[in-house]
Amino acid sequence: MKLNYLLLDVFTRERLKGNQLAVVLKADGLLDGEMQAIAREFNLSETVFILKPQAERNTASVRIFTPEVELPFAGHPTVGAAVVLGLQKNVTAVRIEEQVGLITALFEKADRRSGAAKFGLPRLPQRIAALDDRAAVAQALGIGADELGCGAYQPAVFSAGVEFHLVPVRDAGVLARINLDMGQWKQTFPHGHNSVYVFTETPEEAGNDLAARMFAPGMGLGEDPGTGAAAAALIGLLSEQAAFQSGQIDLVLRQGHEMGRPCRITIQLRKEGGALIHGGIGGDAVIVAEGVLDLDD
Repeated sequence: MKLNYLLLDVFTRERLKGNQLAVVLKADGLLDGEMQAIAREFNLSETVFILKPQAERNTASVRIFTPEVELPFAGHPTVGAAVVLGLQKNVTAVRIEEQVGLITALFEKADRRSGAAKFGLPRLPQRIAALDDRAAVAQALGIGADELGCGAYQPAVFSAGVEFHLVPVRDAGVLARINLDMGQWKQTFPHGHNSVYVFTETPEEAGNDLAARMFAPGMGLGEDPGTGAAAAALIGLLSEQAAFQSGQIDLVLRQGHEMGRPCRITIQLRKEGGALIHGGIGGDAVIVAEGVLDLDD
């Protein structure tokens, strides 16, 4: 079996920046274990497999794997897959079947190897739990307990398909000097895959409103450069703890700068009567390489 694949950089317009992604094309003949093994072979934060859709009116079905686990939803594979499908099929919208649900992504072509995609969340984020042990959280991140919190935002666990422990910190300086202590990590962050998304507001920075870092040892990752599923979960916390009751806000979040892989993620949230009614994620993606997986004996 030989399968074509593409390598993309996502949440960036620049090659060799952003979050790397492998996209395996026409992957219908693969078994679950083979997909997981291929994702482990690429050893990127995620690998996405493009399959025929179950419903004829949809563009494709996809499955998403980290080196260790399959995910029902992830943002940068969705953006990357949407850009690939948009380029291949020369369309401005694609309908992608994921385990979390059907996603309609709008696509804008930049050139023959790059473009941008944005999509509404198929599942609005929900609060899963509080995150009250501030001393343990601070110790795990190697910061002071007094450096937790940012404006009105306080730690909590949210999920828009994948659970994340969301931890606001005082400013970008605190974010930059996080030094992980893994000793009590799973006990401190017990939900899902023990993933933590640390974020802060950045009023002093031009071009973005928020900054974040994501740590996911339970997914077989260390730090991830750009995490759309975590940004989707963050929409839930922003909506719950933000002051406004109705209307829409559009934000830009930077991630990956501390790793030398800067990402730019757009976030959209809309509320009516205090309730979140829409969340959206978007970003750019550029193809940097292509090849063939040779799985013949």
